[in-house]
Amino acid sequence: MDRLVIKGKNKLSGNVVISGAKNAAVAVIPAAIMASDVCLIDNLPYIEDVKCLYTTLNKMGVECEYNDKHTLKIDSSANFSTTVTFDEVRKMRASYYLIGALLARFKKAEVALPGGCNFGTRPIDLHLKGFRALGAEVEVKGEVVCVSAVKLKGTNIYMDTVSVGATINIMLAATMAEGITTIENAAKEPHIVDVANFLNMMGANIKGAGTDVIKITGVDHLHGAEYTIIPDQIEAGTYMIAAAITSGCVKVSNIIPKHMDSLSAKLIEIGIGIEEGDDCIVVDARDRKFKATSVRTMAYPGFPTDLQPQIAALLSVCEGTSMITENVWEKRYQYIDELKRLGAKITVEGRVAIIEGVKELTGAEVEATDLRAGAAMIIAALNARGETVIGEVKYIDRGYEEVEKKFSAIGADIKRVSV
Repeated sequence: MDRLVIKGKNKLSGNVVISGAKNAAVAVIPAAIMASDVCLIDNLPYIEDVKCLYTTLNKMGVECEYNDKHTLKIDSSANFSTTVTFDEVRKMRASYYLIGALLARFKKAEVALPGGCNFGTRPIDLHLKGFRALGAEVEVKGEVVCVSAVKLKGTNIYMDTVSVGATINIMLAATMAEGITTIENAAKEPHIVDVANFLNMMGANIKGAGTDVIKITGVDHLHGAEYTIIPDQIEAGTYMIAAAITSGCVKVSNIIPKHMDSLSAKLIEIGIGIEEGDDCIVVDARDRKFKATSVRTMAYPGFPTDLQPQIAALLSVCEGTSMITENVWEKRYQYIDELKRLGAKITVEGRVAIIEGVKELTGAEVEATDLRAGAAMIIAALNARGETVIGEVKYIDRGYEEVEKKFSAIGADIKRVSV
């Protein structure tokens, strides 16, 4: 079992290149099997969730191979299984996209219920409701979702709540349904646009992705395509916040600055310098005084819940009282006790965390309770005096590529040890 050992107080400086977006990659890879042809997907992050999907596709009988660490060749022209109940599927949340992809192409699927990070109730009811609206029969047998249809027929679907996963999954299934499907109150995250762009390159007819109304005109089949995944806004945000908490100056490269607007605005409120380029942001926190602020997580373009733990680490050392309101996941504060071990002063009341800023944090042994909580522990450890040891690194590896190498390259004292 690996751990990360971090000695704090080094000011980060230099350039960090951001990998492809995890949340886009784990949807685009399942989408590729909808084509009866070869797809080449580039700029993939080399992370555990992508490796898990690679293994799953091969076990299904899809010819899937790495051309290099960041490029997958997926050949789904031959017959392969629509029953996906392998252990790998249960390890990651995004395996549910296989349901929509298989239903679209083969009109049937049996997929084990997904796993991933545990921070509250994350039902797939909206996904299943959407499949039923398209004409599929849906049954949950134990821990396996079984869907089938003689044919799928386009319809109007209103999302009761904004859901990224359900928006993508319904979009996948509707791509090869008869007629027109309209998804109202759709999520608008950048990776939804990325998945729609990929599907369109394969011959789909999807309009409105990135708005709250998506219109899909069904097609009979999809062909292969080459596609480059967008940069990861959450990885970018993690390094931006890390630069800030160390009073450093870091250029965060290979990003889409527009995707970072909500975070950039909060960092400016805190007192940190932000300079945008065409495909980069320079975060300059040298000789800056950090001020408390309030953060409310919301669906895009609001402040992302996936950056909430990281900004909490930064707010822990901002002068004054800050407040975070978590509007997406009801149990996303499981990491708070770990931050407290490092000296943070935080109280939680329901969905609200009240943070009293301290001068500095102090090293201790902590655990990553989930993927983004693990990133928060790294950020806090970079500020902490002394040594911090972070356990359960497997969660961090699910979504961050070579995290210790990237942080070391910009000046962090961080190493991975096996115990």
